[in-house]
Amino acid sequence: MRARDKVTVSALRTTLAALDNAEAAPVDAAGLRGLALEASPVGAGATEAARYELSVSGVVDIVRAEADERLRIAAQLTAPAHAERAARLRAEAAVLLGFLDGPGHTR
Repeated sequence: MRARDKVTVSALRTTLAALDNAEAAPVDAAGLRGLALEASPVGAGATEAARYELSVSGVVDIVRAEADERLRIAAQLTAPAHAERAARLRAEAAVLLGFLDGPGHTR
């Protein structure tokens, strides 16, 4: 059971990071470049930007892409030395696809 938990945690951790990255607003470096020190934004939240809000279909697309990427990489790992890594990637993909196949979700 513990091995299954590690696979689940790994799959969820990287997928949550992908979702977090997708919600991040791009940094407008050009707007901050060239400002004099006294003209720089200061104070709490001065450099905060509103995050994007993903739709349900956007979340599903990212989760599916994460699962597909794991399956693609696992398919490329054909050498016997990589069998364990390929199996783990397939297991992680199964965890992610299990969330998509859960109640209320369609493929």
